[in-house]
Amino acid sequence: MSESPVAASPEEASPQNAPSHLESPALPPELAAKGKSARADVRPILQELAQKWPQLFGERPLPLKRGIFSDLAQTCPHIEVEALKQALGMHTRSTRYLQAIAAGQPRHDLQLHAVEDIAAEHVFHALTELYRRKLRRAERATPAQQSAQQEQARQWLAKRLGLAMEHSALSVAEFVQAAHTRDAAIAALLQQVAEQQTQRSARDEAMLRAYEAGGVSLEDFAEMYGLSTREASAILTRARRLAAKQAPTATGADAAPAPTAVSE
Repeated sequence: MSESPVAASPEEASPQNAPSHLESPALPPELAAKGKSARADVRPILQELAQKWPQLFGERPLPLKRGIFSDLAQTCPHIEVEALKQALGMHTRSTRYLQAIAAGQPRHDLQLHAVEDIAAEHVFHALTELYRRKLRRAERATPAQQSAQQEQARQWLAKRLGLAMEHSALSVAEFVQAAHTRDAAIAALLQQVAEQQTQRSARDEAMLRAYEAGGVSLEDFAEMYGLSTREASAILTRARRLAAKQAPTATGADAAPAPTAVSE
């Protein structure tokens, strides 16, 4: 990807609360100390996993294949199963792991083979959880800073959703359909970004047609439209990526009906 849908920040380096589809119910206050002890107990396991598989459990982890727990349990029989489960849960709830998911990197096995693309809904849920964590940090800011930080978080999510749609193998409409949320504000922002992406894609396609019909150099084309060469190149690249994304659909429309794909 030319730009990752998620940009890491120094304050996003430690595990936080998980999104609703990943986390366990919050512990009551009287069990908080016990919960902290349980989390501390699995850190040596996480350190061991990071030493064995730094690309998967290190500072910049790759997304894990689904079913990786069974592989880990077989490869590390000396680790108690429940402790391994807790360690893996802590890892996959960490902000840096969510950043890897949100960036749309493929899932990997223990041999570091890319075995599966990240589903659009997983990218979406990782992005929205990172957004919620930003909002929680904003709530801890001074009253004078809260509004600005909340708006920055909203702009961050909008930009990353746009990038996720752009780099997804799905169309914008398919991405929106795959992205399920009960949060009305996030749903509204998702629709807004989708409309903006659709409008930009139409402009990009028109620019690509003009460039291909004009028979001029990229530099001359950019000058005609008051763009830098870099800006013009980015527009044409986006338009070509979209055309390539739509090509299988166009081909399939002229061919015999394909078998219905099984959704995740």
